[in-house]
Amino acid sequence: MDAGSIAFMIICAGLVFLMTPGLAFFYGGLGRRKNVINTMMMCAIPIAVGSVMWMIFGYSLSFGGSGSLIGNFSHLFFNGVSDSASTRGLAIPDALFAAFQMMFPIITVAILTGAAAGRMRFTPLVIFVVLWLLVVYFPFAHMIWDEGLLAQWGTIDFAGGDVVHITSGVSGLVLAILLGKRRDYDRLEYRPHNIPFVFLGAGLLWFGWFGFNAGSALAADGLAVHAFVTTHISAAAAMLSWLLVEKVLTGKFSLVGASTGLVAGLVAITPGAGFVSTWSSLLIGLCVSPICYFAISVLKSKFGYDDALDAFGCHGIGGIFGGLVTGLFTTPELALNKHNIGLIYGNAHLFLVTIAAIIFTIVWSAVATFIIVKIISIFTSIRVEERAEAIGLDDSEHEETAYPTFMGLDS
Repeated sequence: MDAGSIAFMIICAGLVFLMTPGLAFFYGGLGRRKNVINTMMMCAIPIAVGSVMWMIFGYSLSFGGSGSLIGNFSHLFFNGVSDSASTRGLAIPDALFAAFQMMFPIITVAILTGAAAGRMRFTPLVIFVVLWLLVVYFPFAHMIWDEGLLAQWGTIDFAGGDVVHITSGVSGLVLAILLGKRRDYDRLEYRPHNIPFVFLGAGLLWFGWFGFNAGSALAADGLAVHAFVTTHISAAAAMLSWLLVEKVLTGKFSLVGASTGLVAGLVAITPGAGFVSTWSSLLIGLCVSPICYFAISVLKSKFGYDDALDAFGCHGIGGIFGGLVTGLFTTPELALNKHNIGLIYGNAHLFLVTIAAIIFTIVWSAVATFIIVKIISIFTSIRVEERAEAIGLDDSEHEETAYPTFMGLDS
């Protein structure tokens, strides 16, 4: 065991945890004032549900056994998870590895709730969170990070482009389509109700993402340093390119645009933070924002789906792009397998496997989400009544008010 790595990974786990409250502020500010508490609660409840599930059986299903699709029950209730030794050949004990990994399902399922903001009943959402973690997140964590099916194909995912962002983004899109549009989606222009909240949340996400990506090195070493640097460069470049796109198309720079752009850059670098070169991270950041901007401003209106807070446009599209560029730019020096390298270095295998893994992830996530929603709908309505939606979910679902001095209703 290495004391420096243990201290480093404890800090990184705390940083990843901070991302979920950060996301709550980001989403809360983007939404409407009558729904801000509900929107933040949808990010808060995964902290409780995800942590308890992880301790009871989630860790075991993700990192236990050697099955192709999912783990086993060998580590139920953290059974056999040592506080002082590693069975995985790491410089940190198994308990710290499990605690670090615990933070990932929390933020993953919180991301997808943004697509359902403003119209989903809270109790069905909690049930959805439980089932989604069970049939989507835990299997993908095992398939990619614990030598499961996709890892056997040769798929690589440094910190969760596939496991976290593609699964949550695609699932959010399917959930949004099944829920239907918000009641006044076609006749009202939605605007963020608290832009300082948006930037506060984005800043916390950026800060926490250093633990997310650098911590995925699982040791305080040069790889962690490299992931830290590529993470920051990609986020900064994406923030800049989003602002440039905005300036060209609208004539203005916006703080919401800066915040969304930096998040897109963080998403895109996640799968390759420890595999691609520093110059590649600059290109990745510069290129992802125009793509996500197009998805959010053009595709959403063209196809008519109501992804309320752009979980798919930012995380789904950004995650897919990030996976593809990881298949392009993975360097021989940083590759897990010196023969499984990026396309620009002369080997197409990784790129082709990445495409196959992305398609597999999209199909699994979409079908699983569809089935989960349909099962829940058999027993209860998942959407709030129209009057409750008009009043706001803060009052109808929680009987709380974010701004007590504001007595009117949002139109």
